[in-house]
Amino acid sequence: MRNNSSEVISLPDMQKSRDERGIEIDRVGVSNVRYPLNLHLRDGDPFNTVANLSLSVSLPHAEKGTHMSRFMTFLNEKSQLLQLDTVHMALEELGHKMQSEEVFLDMEFPVFLKRHAPVTGIEGLLDFNCVLRAMYTREGQRDTLVGVRANVTSCCPCSKEISQYGAHNQRSEVSIFVCPKEHVWFEDLIDIAEKSASSQLYPILKRADEKNVTERAYDNPKFVEDIVRDAAIELLELLKRDAIAWFYLSSNNNESIHNDDAFAEIERREVRDVASSI
Repeated sequence: MRNNSSEVISLPDMQKSRDERGIEIDRVGVSNVRYPLNLHLRDGDPFNTVANLSLSVSLPHAEKGTHMSRFMTFLNEKSQLLQLDTVHMALEELGHKMQSEEVFLDMEFPVFLKRHAPVTGIEGLLDFNCVLRAMYTREGQRDTLVGVRANVTSCCPCSKEISQYGAHNQRSEVSIFVCPKEHVWFEDLIDIAEKSASSQLYPILKRADEKNVTERAYDNPKFVEDIVRDAAIELLELLKRDAIAWFYLSSNNNESIHNDDAFAEIERREVRDVASSI
C-alpha cells in the first residue's frame, strides 16, 4: 500500500548516533562546490562570478557525523553574506545551525578588471584569481584571510647587463595574502602585485602598445627578489597603519631560458621583521 502524501515518514538519522572512538575531527564538510557569487568591487560596481568553495565545521568526538545537506541549504539561503564585511555573520549563523564550535569557509574565484592598452587605449578584461578564507568560533574568535594571484612580467637584470642587445623576459605570478584588520579591497592587493613587476599585463595590445610594454619592462628590470621586496614595502605601509595583522607574498617566475622556475617569498607579522628584510 502506498503511503499517503501527507504522512511524515520517520527515517533513522545516523549522524546523530554516538561514536565511541573518542577522536575529534578538526574539519568536516563539503568541498569543490561551484557556486555563483555577487561581489562589490572597489569602484562600487557589483560583479558576478563563480566561486569554488568549501564549508566545514569541527566535529566533537562523540558525534558520528555532521549534516552535509545543511551546508548546501545554508549556501542557498545566505550566499549574499559571503562578503568580506559580512562573512562572519554568515558563519556564526551556520555554527548555530550545525551546533559546532568552529566553522570554516575557503573560497577562490576569478574577477575580471578593465585594463586599457598603454598607447592605443583599447579596453579589455584581465582576469585575476582571488581568495577569501574565514573562520568563526563559538567563543567569538574571528579570523579572515584575503588574497590575490596576479600575472605580471619581469625582465632579467642580469641578462640586460651582460648582453650586447636584448634581455630575456618571463611571466611571473605574484601571490599576496593578508589578514585584514580593516577592509582591504582585492584590487588594492592586485595594484601592489602589478606595481612590483617590470610591467603589468594587458588583455589587448596593438603594435604601438607592445613596443611600449617591451621597452617599459626593459627599462625596469626585476629579479624575483626585487619583485617581493618592492611588494613588501607596500605591505609594510599597511602594517604600519595597522590595516593588516599579517602578510605572505611570493613571486614565481616561469623562466624562459631555463627548464626550472625561480621563486621568492616573504612572510611577516611585525613591522620590525619586515623592515629588517628589505
